[in-house]
Amino acid sequence: MALSERDLLAKVPTGLYIGGKWVQGHGEGTIAVEDPATGKTLLEIANANADDGLAALASAYETQSTWAKVAPRERGEILRRTFELVRERSEEFATLISLEMGKPIAEARGEVAYGNEFLRWFAEEAVRITGRYGSSPEGTGRMLVTHRPVGVAFAITPWNFPLAMATRKIGPAIAAGCTMVVKPAELTPLTTLLFVKTLEEAGLPAGVINVITTNTSAATSGPIIADPRLRKITFTGSTQVGRKLLEQSAQQVLRTSMELGGNAPFLVFEDADLDAAVTGAMLAKMRNIGQACTAANRFIVHSSVAEEFGNRLAEKMSALKLGRGVDPETTVGPVINEKARENMHRLVETTVREGGAVITGGESGAGDGYFYKPTVLQNVKPGSTILGEEIFGPIAPIVHFETEEQAVHLANDTEYGLVSYAFTQDLKRGLRLIESLDTGMTGLNTGLVSNAAAPFGGVKQSGLGREGGTEGILEYLETKYVMTPDPSL
Repeated sequence: MALSERDLLAKVPTGLYIGGKWVQGHGEGTIAVEDPATGKTLLEIANANADDGLAALASAYETQSTWAKVAPRERGEILRRTFELVRERSEEFATLISLEMGKPIAEARGEVAYGNEFLRWFAEEAVRITGRYGSSPEGTGRMLVTHRPVGVAFAITPWNFPLAMATRKIGPAIAAGCTMVVKPAELTPLTTLLFVKTLEEAGLPAGVINVITTNTSAATSGPIIADPRLRKITFTGSTQVGRKLLEQSAQQVLRTSMELGGNAPFLVFEDADLDAAVTGAMLAKMRNIGQACTAANRFIVHSSVAEEFGNRLAEKMSALKLGRGVDPETTVGPVINEKARENMHRLVETTVREGGAVITGGESGAGDGYFYKPTVLQNVKPGSTILGEEIFGPIAPIVHFETEEQAVHLANDTEYGLVSYAFTQDLKRGLRLIESLDTGMTGLNTGLVSNAAAPFGGVKQSGLGREGGTEGILEYLETKYVMTPDPSL
């Protein structure tokens, strides 16, 4: 029988997790975690300060040498057991995600399935860490190349995918033999707390993963990053914050993985299958209410099909039902907070002043939460303000183009380079776009690219490094080279 919301929240730990124990924080007061669909508090949890952060780091550091020696198979089995537990409790995780983040329950279930795949994937990757052995080119010696854990890692996760962003970082760290301090987002920490409790149940030793929740992120994180015991930082969030973290990381020359902002172009050519393009647009735009770094941000559509595409997209968007995510009839939930909703207003009003036209939406939804109606903006002019910003909400601006060269120029005209989408039935054009679109990922005739078995990451100011795939575990490994004399000499 499904748990009530009250009983589910009662299962969530409210303390910090340091050295295998749930402890209270020493920060000022507690953190009130809000339901964005109602504006009401779900739970109050512990608030860490800098001393708590350093205590978590000390626990991870003290455990690192022991954990690195644990057999890869054993590390993988812990991840596999955790995968099975999360799968058994998938409805609990999905409900908790929907409560604290606001996404519709169907999408929350999708996040649980997606996020859990990182545990299964890296459980399998743990035993596939390889090296090489061979003769030097001169034949005078033997070269041995192997890998070893980077060491203590610090993971800072965002609010929009509270389970998937945790598993995408924690999974490879455990598989590689690294210990970790995790700082989930202040807005959505509950899912991570429940997940770490599940890791504990699956047999993860004390000290391998430590969790701090705080409302003083910079003050709490700064001493951790400056401490020589830390060897890696992995961050998902805005480019602005990522730049600051890179500056701080430079002092200790830390290994860094940065998954930063996006401004994804969605190209629709004159020969595109419009049914497939609209379906792909809904996936790419409205996943997570548009609050995703992979969300389609700029719809660059050939002028010959722009009106039809816009009308079809508007029809789909206007049919979505706003509501609280846990309501099974809801197909689009609230944005995360009032600040985000105000930003939606600003972007729409600015676009209209700059010559764009609202063909659906463009206003707040009813209710106590932070709702904004799914919006389509047609005839957006190149250079408009909205095309230069990461929207992070349910707004789709459409700009027209005439030639492939113009489309590619518009798509690449951004400091970001995370993901791009393109719809065309011309195979040669598709291959050209793969080469010319300046992004780390491309969805060709699809609006969904994320997969645990694929390397996720961008170029330019969208970040450094890759998460997922065979590449993901390498971010937590150092390469060690050894030369020995030729044994026959």
